[in-house]
Amino acid sequence: MENVVYPNHLGIIMDGNGRWAKERGLNRSLGHKAGADNLINLLNYIYKNTSIKVVSLYAFSTENFKRDKNEVDYLMKLFVTLFNSKLESIKKNNVKVVFSGRRENLSKSVLEAMDKTTDDTKNNTKGILNICLNYGGDYEIVDMAKKVAKQVLDGTLNIEDITKEVVSKNLYQDLPPLDFVIRTSGEKRISNFMIYQSSYAEYDFPDTYFPDFDSKCLEESLDNYRKRDRRFGNAK
Repeated sequence: MENVVYPNHLGIIMDGNGRWAKERGLNRSLGHKAGADNLINLLNYIYKNTSIKVVSLYAFSTENFKRDKNEVDYLMKLFVTLFNSKLESIKKNNVKVVFSGRRENLSKSVLEAMDKTTDDTKNNTKGILNICLNYGGDYEIVDMAKKVAKQVLDGTLNIEDITKEVVSKNLYQDLPPLDFVIRTSGEKRISNFMIYQSSYAEYDFPDTYFPDFDSKCLEESLDNYRKRDRRFGNAK
């Protein structure tokens, strides 16, 4: 692992759960359950077998609330189970769990599970798991702008002192830039995922649906990442 190049910050857009279920004649909700089960295995692999420090997951977008109510209700219950019990192995790996997104429209049970997970892992130091829930990259920039504007109006920040570092610190989480983003299922779009943090990220769009995206698939994507020539705008 020491001689292998890994991204410092990996983003995963976990796509294809519903289609995975549909192709098997199953209810879409069972696809989400399969995706959640796979997620735990994948995260355990990442934090035990790679040097990746930060993982950001696109769990639920602000637009996902437009889906069928039964599906949304199932997902919310699944999140509570995920945060309260299934993430135990991640917590034991000394990983700090944080959340990005808006709290409104989330139920009390989801918020309580999120807050407990955050508090339980706040002193963990091995890595960071950033779960984007009720999240939109455009909303994050809007909310950041409001926070910065309030500091200017309060007199705690001068307009001339607004820098990229100030912007980053006022996003939902102060995390390093994304190095690599994987979107499963073959869809080739980023769907409003961390659009500020991913300005120089590399992307991979494997055809595999997320419930089947195991550690072997991950390593194949990471091999693709290692082949990229990251120039960050510099000519070579």
